[in-house]
Amino acid sequence: MVCIRQANVHDLLQMQTTNLWCLPENYAMKYYFYHLLSWPQLLWVAEDFDGKIVGYVLAKMEEDETLPKHGHITSLSVLRTHRKRGIATALMRRSQQEMDEVFDAEYVSLHVRKSNRAAFHLYSVTLQYVVNDVEKGYYADGEDAYDMRCYFKASKNNNNGDSDGAPVEAMQQLSVEG
Repeated sequence: MVCIRQANVHDLLQMQTTNLWCLPENYAMKYYFYHLLSWPQLLWVAEDFDGKIVGYVLAKMEEDETLPKHGHITSLSVLRTHRKRGIATALMRRSQQEMDEVFDAEYVSLHVRKSNRAAFHLYSVTLQYVVNDVEKGYYADGEDAYDMRCYFKASKNNNNGDSDGAPVEAMQQLSVEG
């Protein structure tokens, strides 16, 4: 059993360790501090029964005022021993809920490696993200990334109302489950 809770400064070292174990993209501790100090509502951890952090989501609000207000998932990671339990989904939904309700974001974006089929399935099928673009050579090793987005409200989607309703339904389900 795990508990999904808001991250605090005492979690940052374990979050970084989880990142190092699971992902090729790693961050300096000051980057975690920056996120925690700037957007504390968007950082969530999955804590095991013994107090060990087994997953986290690191997210932020984009600050480019020329774009619609939106969040960005910087990093999501769950230890291999704890995968396939819905932890990543719960972490993502919690951070997305805060982006929508606290910051009034129109959507959330993220990048995912084209080769990461499990993550792509999580984002596109479970969480209802759509591919916005492909960024060639996005990662340090030259791999391309899907630029994906999930819109929170149908009326905000692409500023033109073209929504199939799936992301909205996902957010409504989140509200029911929350």
